Amino acid sequence: MPASAPLMSTYARLPVAFSHGDGPWLFDTDGRRYLDCLSGIAVNTLGYNHPRLSAALREQVGRVIHTSNLFEIPLQTQLGQMLVDRAAMTNAFFCNSGLEANEAAIKLARLYGHKRGIERPEIVVYEKAFHGRSLATLSATGNAKVQKGFEPLVEGFVRVEINDIAALRTIAAERPNVVAVFLEAIQGEGGIRPATPEYLREVRALCDSQGWLLMIDEVQCGTGRTGKWFAHQWAGIVPDVMPLAKGLGSGVPIGAVLAHGAAAEAFQPGNHGTTFGGNPLAMRAGVTTIEVMEDEGLMERAAHLGAAIMAEISRGLADTGALVEVRGRGLMIGVELDRPCAELVRMALDAGLILNVTAERVVRLLPPLIFEQAHADLLVERLLPLLRRIVATPAPGKA
Repeated sequence: MPASAPLMSTYARLPVAFSHGDGPWLFDTDGRRYLDCLSGIAVNTLGYNHPRLSAALREQVGRVIHTSNLFEIPLQTQLGQMLVDRAAMTNAFFCNSGLEANEAAIKLARLYGHKRGIERPEIVVYEKAFHGRSLATLSATGNAKVQKGFEPLVEGFVRVEINDIAALRTIAAERPNVVAVFLEAIQGEGGIRPATPEYLREVRALCDSQGWLLMIDEVQCGTGRTGKWFAHQWAGIVPDVMPLAKGLGSGVPIGAVLAHGAAAEAFQPGNHGTTFGGNPLAMRAGVTTIEVMEDEGLMERAAHLGAAIMAEISRGLADTGALVEVRGRGLMIGVELDRPCAELVRMALDAGLILNVTAERVVRLLPPLIFEQAHADLLVERLLPLLRRIVATPAPGKA
């Protein structure tokens, strides 16, 4: 009987199990070593077995793991202050995951709308977006495949294409119940598709003129991955609501929602809550992650290494005619080919690389932020021959 027999069939797992890790390396149960270029889907910011994180978590486990939000949690206050200082925002709510953070943002927007006298508030969301798999976040997600079978979806969402400001202005003119715009600064599951800095600035201005909340999902692209604390900061703007998760805890489950302006005052006692969210262990992981990132200059390194990796891959595939685009920022990179390339994931495993493919034809690279130049060089050295094998034959429909 397969080892997964007691588990629900929710994942198409790859046939490898990892026993331990060190830095950017993972080791499987057969002792084979892999360069991790996915970091648990943008989660393991500090890689594996970082001495400062491991020591902090061991110490915290020996103190207290959970008390509940019925009591003061000093580490919540510390991490909340660290985040709002770096985001130029006002306050934070802590939860356990990106889904929960996005769900809280949706609730906050609806509450904001009701306080303005709008009975059926609407939120603008985006094609190809991904915000989670609860019924509300699934409904906000722009992917019919992951929504199929879970209808009826939650109402109150209006969908547009990313980087199309004209479409958003049309909604402003035609839909008086809109209260918020909700988008990813860089769409992760949608194929590493960035909102341009110009578009983000235009959306910020439109939200200001309409009295809408600007809610930017930084679950995957935040916490230093792009070379700034939060990806929207490349546009020089401040959102009203910002969900975070993934890399904030370097592997310990954590989520957060930061708020600014009127949104910061929307939630009052009884409006929202969580049992496990903001527990001392997760808060210690978040505090330590931020401290290590600053002490080791990991954001600056992410910006530098990401630009170098993108340039090398672009050069290495320039003569193939099969490269659509290399895009992203920092250590959040998408390599779009002119054909589906899901088989690359197993090919990469055989070559000692961990990566994945999203949106069918986009190779997604999300290395841990402790990557160094030698790791970036090895990534390119191992990946380029695999990509060239994938594109060696004409894509379907091409001569």
